[in-house]
Amino acid sequence: MLKKKMVMGMMSTLLLAGTLVGCSSSNEKAGGQNPASEPKTIKLAHTGSETHQYHIASEIFKKELEAKSNNTLKVEIFPNAKLGSEKDAVEGVMNGTIDMSVLSADSSMANVVPEMNVFGIPFLFENEEHVYKVLDGEIGKGLLKKADEKGMKGLGFWEIGFRNMTTKEKAINTPQDMAGLKMRVQPAPVWQEFMKSLGANPTPVPFNELYSALEQGVVDGQENPIATIMSMKFYEVQKQVALTKHTYSPGAVIMSSKMYDSLSDEQKKWVEEAVLKAAQEQRKVLAEKEAQSIEELKKNGVNITEPDRSAFAEVTKDVSKAVADKVPAELIEQIKSAK
Repeated sequence: MLKKKMVMGMMSTLLLAGTLVGCSSSNEKAGGQNPASEPKTIKLAHTGSETHQYHIASEIFKKELEAKSNNTLKVEIFPNAKLGSEKDAVEGVMNGTIDMSVLSADSSMANVVPEMNVFGIPFLFENEEHVYKVLDGEIGKGLLKKADEKGMKGLGFWEIGFRNMTTKEKAINTPQDMAGLKMRVQPAPVWQEFMKSLGANPTPVPFNELYSALEQGVVDGQENPIATIMSMKFYEVQKQVALTKHTYSPGAVIMSSKMYDSLSDEQKKWVEEAVLKAAQEQRKVLAEKEAQSIEELKKNGVNITEPDRSAFAEVTKDVSKAVADKVPAELIEQIKSAK
């Protein structure tokens, strides 16, 4: 009887070992690793070129996140509007077909989160220090939470910069010089009002179509930060730049709720830390390039003017009233007092 039990025990052990070997063989055939441990790829879309502010920050973010996660989280960047316009990007993030994007807060983003129109109000910010105090503080966090209510996660703000006027031929020295010009605007109500207050004709054009619109004369001019004018080579078709610095545009960094909710708490922390690191490093890079870029514009035959900003501020002072139904007065006052 004892001998029989020993034999049966040995048979059971062999069967168990065979089962384990079989499972091991199956795993090896499947690739030798648990599918759950395979890297997760985040697809990040933007409309800028490979030298645009969006791409500078995206590359820093990619490097930081992949290092923090030991390459368990990967980032694939799609520049040059490969996945569509900024309107397509924000809609794609909202419905989960695009994982992540960065886009102008006061453009298509403002059509989804109306309070973002605040960034189109002229002469609201005095300088970069004022901007960063707002974006990095409770006001900025509050605006990002508004995005959370729209099927996406607001992660932070990357820099686009203070915006300046450009035209093909006509030099801009006073607000009156803007009269009658067809000026490209972003697709948000605040920009329509801004250009109308200057006597210009606001003409919406998607950012990824702007160069050709300028080249073909669809519009006479546009307004963007110096870094954008350089990275998108607008200086090739716009030979006048007026340093009005009339508004500051941040790039809103958003992720689809679908992607964000699929991450563990630790992964979410890595993403948020990498977005913040990218913001800090990108600001340094762009600050160093500003003066150099202006000199490069001059070398490319661009005439630089420095208008009286106070005259532009006076003419556009009522723009905020035109978007009062979208931007609460208390938000504007909070920003003004956050100096």
